[in-house]
Amino acid sequence: MTATMIRVLIAKPGLDGHDRGAKVVARALRDAGMEVIYTGLRQTPEMIADAALQEDVDVIGLSILSGAHGTLIPRVMRLLREKGLERVKVFVGGIIPDSDIPDLKASGVAGVYGPGTPTADVVKAIRDAQGTPQPG
Repeated sequence: MTATMIRVLIAKPGLDGHDRGAKVVARALRDAGMEVIYTGLRQTPEMIADAALQEDVDVIGLSILSGAHGTLIPRVMRLLREKGLERVKVFVGGIIPDSDIPDLKASGVAGVYGPGTPTADVVKAIRDAQGTPQPG
């Protein structure tokens, strides 16, 4: 029986122009055996939800440093529900105040990761969310 590769969409919502962290995470996920689609900078919530549908992804990783997470992330979550993508797990990375995390999780976000989070922790969280065992 062949295991299905986890498909991950990495996106940068909003006007934030810094994508080094997103690229580091994308590379770590790829190196961990996941298929990664990186959408690039300045994506609208609509573009992210459309890409998730078109690419048939299992997971979305959103990197946001601009402070607009309270507006953009709930909008992405709403659009995913409208497109029937409730099964897609969404993880958020970036500058997110601890006080905002409960609201993001209440909107459906599976996990929130700040600067300095080991990429191995993100890989493990995605595998755990997909019910995929760790290799080795």
